[in-house]
Amino acid sequence: MKTQTIHFMPETFKSNAKTALADAPLRQSLRTAMDGLMSKRKAVLSDEHELQALRTLCESIRQHALSRLPELLEQLESNLTRLGVKVHWAQTPKEACQIIDGIMNHHQASLMVKGKSMVSEEIELNHYLEAQGKEAIESDMGEYIVQMAHEKPTHIVMPAIHKTKQQISKLFHDELGTPLTDDVDEMIQIGRKALRSVYRNADVGLSGVNFAVAETGTLCLVENEGNGRLSTSVPPVHIAITGIEKVVARLDDVVPLYSLLTRSAIGLNITTYFNMITGPRRSQELDGPQEMHLVLLDNGRSQAYADEQLRKTLQCIRCGACMNHCPVYSRIGGAAYGTTYPGPIGKIISPHLLGLESTKDLPTASSLCGACGEVCPVRIPIPELLVRLRTEAQRDPNENVPHPIRGQGANHSLSEKMAWRAFEGIFSGNKTYQYFGKVATSLRGLTPKHQKGWTQNHTPLKPAKKTLHQLVKEKHNTFN
Repeated sequence: MKTQTIHFMPETFKSNAKTALADAPLRQSLRTAMDGLMSKRKAVLSDEHELQALRTLCESIRQHALSRLPELLEQLESNLTRLGVKVHWAQTPKEACQIIDGIMNHHQASLMVKGKSMVSEEIELNHYLEAQGKEAIESDMGEYIVQMAHEKPTHIVMPAIHKTKQQISKLFHDELGTPLTDDVDEMIQIGRKALRSVYRNADVGLSGVNFAVAETGTLCLVENEGNGRLSTSVPPVHIAITGIEKVVARLDDVVPLYSLLTRSAIGLNITTYFNMITGPRRSQELDGPQEMHLVLLDNGRSQAYADEQLRKTLQCIRCGACMNHCPVYSRIGGAAYGTTYPGPIGKIISPHLLGLESTKDLPTASSLCGACGEVCPVRIPIPELLVRLRTEAQRDPNENVPHPIRGQGANHSLSEKMAWRAFEGIFSGNKTYQYFGKVATSLRGLTPKHQKGWTQNHTPLKPAKKTLHQLVKEKHNTFN
């Protein structure tokens, strides 16, 4: 099966969004899905006292782990090595792909079955392996659908949320030769049947990691379909890949995080499967992989970690609740962002992964309504971080800052800098401001109808007929 093709790029976000807004079926699918997810989350988190207590606890767990991140990563590596897991470190997506490809070459492997892994999407592993003459098949049903459609996931929890059941049925009909049906359960069975031979024949299984426990060397995997368990236990080799931020200190820390993850993500108190993996098959065990690897990926995470404020980005547990409640995402979907991680979390993490040069428009694609911050189970201050990234994009690239962001100053221009200096000069003095106000009101008729960069999405800026000082003075005279 050919891998996904990228239709959108973050550099063209504005035109991507226009295309998405013109897609009526997409908007209908998103509206229905988002409303359902918000309702389900609300139903299972109805106790406000419990919710806020859990959020406080989970925030502290993630912040505690990040404060000790280098130490915990070393402890994780030590315990995993003791359990027989081979740990690899990758600075870039290319390095991660090369490590995985090297493992497959060592075993003369040509077929990989994949459990759900957003980090593997981040490094574009499927494309890389295809170029090496190897095949990677997605086993998560949503990922399987978008891979078959030559698309990319549009949601970090529900990859095919943008598709209707009619579209999926036709896709299966065209690609697998199955009858058209509107029965969702029947379509699920069609997909599962097609994947059975992949599990049996795969040389390598790959998975993501939800939580990596430093204390015990346990890799936790949350899922509902059983594909994760099959992908990690049936093939003779299991490769897990995750970002360096997914580590937690203790096994006890997983319990509250898991509780909020499932309820925030899909409105369920618990998922069907919760896998706790502690190494390859032991001599007395009947199943499991004979060999196991873990790839720990940086890819810009160290940049975010170096800045005390931006470090909060790494608290994310990938529940997707911020997307489900975002008025922008719910109208344009995930593909328009052109990034692996769309929506609010994507706007604050993608600049570190891809640089602000490519993602400079994403932090501005927000009304700053605050919904994403209010529903985040680990209290990431997403609106605050969006404002910070907007500032970084406009900052003078020659300015000396403690922890520069790659692409800092991507939106910086001399004309805008001069405009802000003029604004500062006008509004810093009372007399200057009053004189400017009088001139602006008297010349309001000359205001251009088209104002570059503004009237594309807003009505023209036009001075009022009277200044504030004039209105206050008139009001005062009326009362007297």
